[in-house]
Amino acid sequence: MKNLIGTTIGAAIDRKDGDSGVKGAILGYAASGAAKTLGKLGLLAAIGYGAVNLVRRRNA
Repeated sequence: MKNLIGTTIGAAIDRKDGDSGVKGAILGYAASGAAKTLGKLGLLAAIGYGAVNLVRRRNA
């Protein structure tokens, strides 16, 4: 469902320029997958940052 929304939004944005919308649909599909991956990596980085700070405070 998320990929469908991403492709629809990408195609609509690409059509505003007068294009067919295919390139925008492909970019929207890729962007929805990239956003999901970046969200997971961001969460992992935040947990790691918190763990490192917790260890530093206990040792200090």
